Amino acid sequence: MASPRSTGHIDTGGKCRQSPLKRPPDTVIHALANPTRFLKIARPMTPILFWGGVVALVVAFWGGLTQVPPDYLQGDSFRILYIHVPAAWLGLSGWSSLAIACFAYLVWKHPLAFVAARAIAPVGALFAALCLITGSIWGRPTWGTWWEWDGRLTSMLILFFVYLAWIALARADHERGGDGRVVALFGIAGTVLLPIVRYSVVWWNTLHQGQSIGLTGSSIDPSMLWPLWWSIGGFSALFGALVLMRMRAMIADNRVEARMRRMAAA
Repeated sequence: MASPRSTGHIDTGGKCRQSPLKRPPDTVIHALANPTRFLKIARPMTPILFWGGVVALVVAFWGGLTQVPPDYLQGDSFRILYIHVPAAWLGLSGWSSLAIACFAYLVWKHPLAFVAARAIAPVGALFAALCLITGSIWGRPTWGTWWEWDGRLTSMLILFFVYLAWIALARADHERGGDGRVVALFGIAGTVLLPIVRYSVVWWNTLHQGQSIGLTGSSIDPSMLWPLWWSIGGFSALFGALVLMRMRAMIADNRVEARMRRMAAA
């Protein structure tokens, strides 16, 4: 008799269990992406992120509106940066997260990754729109116009339209029962816009100010900077809460739809 091949199973009285440390990487990923396990984490995390984000934003807006001195050039109009900067950050990082979810779906074929991408897209589009709106409001007293075909503004507007295109394509693919591969490929291809938006103020002669915060430091005075970190943290937590809410709703809809199909086939 040939000796059994070692598979990482442990004999526990007739029951074979696989050691988590010896599971293949794809098995671990599928286990972590299980909808039931995901919901056990998502349900308590949603209110934690939501109310944590609300508290952080209250601190940010209190500090930004009452504790920070006016800018020596822009006066009080600069205070909109406490919304504009986090919105721009989340508009870009939202697409990065969407692309990662699309990549995970293509590689591991797990539907929860595609659910995550579909949940992220409208939230990312919302923050991209908020970035454009607040940028326009900020530009009116600073540049004397509501809109300028500036490199940063134009590239961000294109990213917003790409968000809308991805949402429309994903909806059409879902309605016709597609497998989502084309949509996922579009999500990955859209990442080419991220460095264009990021470095547009460096590559082109633009009205938009240069980078204020970098890995090596910040050109913003520390007395004005601290509410911005609270604002970024607060909006990021709200972003996460909205994505989790949408994912939970989509999983519930999918389960109801599957149950109705089973009942119709019975």
